[in-house]
Formats: sequence, structure tokens, C-alpha cells
Amino acid sequence: MTRKQKKLATIAGLGLVIAIAATIIFTALSSKITFFYSPSELKENPVSVGEHFRVGGLVKEDSWVVDGQKNTFIVTDNESDTKVVYIAILPDLFREGQGVIAEGSLNSEGVFIATNVLAKHDENYLPKEVVDTLKERGEWEPSKGDSEQEEVKK
Repeated sequence: MTRKQKKLATIAGLGLVIAIAATIIFTALSSKITFFYSPSELKENPVSVGEHFRVGGLVKEDSWVVDGQKNTFIVTDNESDTKVVYIAILPDLFREGQGVIAEGSLNSEGVFIATNVLAKHDENYLPKEVVDTLKERGEWEPSKGDSEQEEVKK
């Protein structure tokens, strides 16, 4: 084998090792990816029981019920609703009428059992996916802070 052929064989071998490693990493990560659904998307494209994903929208007014550490509330996008049960302490910023993302899975009764709840971090924040969904439906009314954020992006 000539010196040139040895270099090419080494490069090809390294390329093969990198390709195999990348395949293993992406396969492992694909099972950890969590998708985001609005309640309407969840209704249109049902998710199987036990499949881990995220649901987001606004906490429906007068829907939050607390029983010890069990929190039950409804996430809405003003078109469809999803009932959520979360057994733990909610974030301090959690309120009715505010943006929220819940991570978990559906049970056999169609109730979303949350393992994690993310609340908005300031008065102008809604998850991008929720804003996009509301804009598609023509229900988005940006506040002053949102218009300032749009100008900064431009």
C-alpha cells in the first residue's frame, strides 16, 4: 500500500467512525425530543396514550382548582381546551389567563398528566408557538411590549 492509499484509508476510516457515532447520537436524542402542541393541534392530530410531549396555551380563567399539591387547570388556545393535572408546586408566576407550557403525557381518559409546568417569565411573554397559533387564527393582539420586541427583531 502506498503512502497516499494509507492516508485515504485513514480518512475513510475516520469518516466512517464519525458517521456511526453521529447516527448513534441522533437515534438516542430522537427519543428525548419533546414536541409542542396547542390544544387545537392536539384535537386535530391525536397523540397516543403515554407518549411524552408538550402542550401550551393560556390557562383558562376560573379553571384552576387546587387540592393539596394536586393542581387541575385547563389550557386553551381560545378554540380548544385540554385538561391538565399537575401534582407538585406550580411556579410562582403561574396564573389564570397567562401563558403556560406543560410537559407530560395523556392518560387513557384524555387528561394531560403534567410532569413539568413552565409559566411565563414576564408580563409580555408567551411561547412563540402559542403566539404563532393565535396569529394564524387572527386572535393575536400584541401588547406594547410585544410591538417593541418586534421592532428589535427587525
